[in-house]
Amino acid sequence: MSVFDHPEFDRHEAIHFFDEPATGLRAIIAVHSTALGPGAGGCRRWTYCTDRDAITDVLRLSRGMTYKNAVAGLPFGGAKAVILESPGAPKSEGLFRALGRAVHSLGGAYVTAEDVGISVDDMRIVREETPYVSGLPTSGGGAGGDPSPWTAYGVYLGLVAAAREKLGVDAVRGLRVAVQGVGSVGLHLCKRLRDAGADVIVADVNRDNLRRATGIDGVEKVSPREILYADVDILAPCALGNVLNSETIPRIRAKVIAGAANNQLSTEGDGERLADRGILYAPDYVINAGGIISVAREYLGQSSEDEVRREVDRIPERLVDIFREAAKTSQPTNRIADALARRLVAAGPAAA
Repeated sequence: MSVFDHPEFDRHEAIHFFDEPATGLRAIIAVHSTALGPGAGGCRRWTYCTDRDAITDVLRLSRGMTYKNAVAGLPFGGAKAVILESPGAPKSEGLFRALGRAVHSLGGAYVTAEDVGISVDDMRIVREETPYVSGLPTSGGGAGGDPSPWTAYGVYLGLVAAAREKLGVDAVRGLRVAVQGVGSVGLHLCKRLRDAGADVIVADVNRDNLRRATGIDGVEKVSPREILYADVDILAPCALGNVLNSETIPRIRAKVIAGAANNQLSTEGDGERLADRGILYAPDYVINAGGIISVAREYLGQSSEDEVRREVDRIPERLVDIFREAAKTSQPTNRIADALARRLVAAGPAAA
């Protein structure tokens, strides 16, 4: 099958494949749109069952970044990179220098940053090969550094807004929240939820992540098989995508879904399945935009942490607009968000 016939191909502007045996780099960079500016999005390092799975992931993620950046009002388009992890190619300086050269070869069409499986230190190596990188250490109160706390902060604010809209409460104190995946973002979210008085249960296939999360006072663990179907008020998917589908949605007991994972819905129709069950879904690329806001402002320069915080503080406002438009038009929230993003991209930089 040609990539042009792939079901997730959405008029992507460019798809680049990189293979450098000397360093072990096997990577794909997909640039979905540069209508609003350079394509910006993180780089994910993951073990894929097949190369087709990697292509599917990078196509979906890059389109999601176009929508995320547009709705967040950032002067960037959407792009994403995936490194195909394999036992024969562990992390190394050579690997990330090769990634930097790959990014640089695109001449600024793609600005990279860290994502799943990538650290700030890894990005520091990439930066030695190209200026088209963000998510780097910073000092002096400027924007930048690890974006995961900003992602978690935005998700927390959006989760509270969704709880207010659906459950009629002004705070999460006493609510029961299930967090699926407690890596960097999920861990920060758990801390905020516990500080606010929520009852939190977690699951993660990574034992180290789970140990850190359950070290937070009051956080309880359940098995990964149980977390989606737990008897909770709110479900926060914070691992990988495709967890909300025709098989899982009928068994979900939460009334609100508000989490950090990208591409939580397996298909567009899954948003309608959630709506039909009376579950309020916070579109993932709207609620999880805190990290890219930080990354974008770091890259552009002349922005402070306070300014980033003010931008992230607008996430609940955007979500509430989507929730209410969905209620008024009897449309699923994901369709309302997608339509908004497409309008912003079509209108060009002046409207974003």
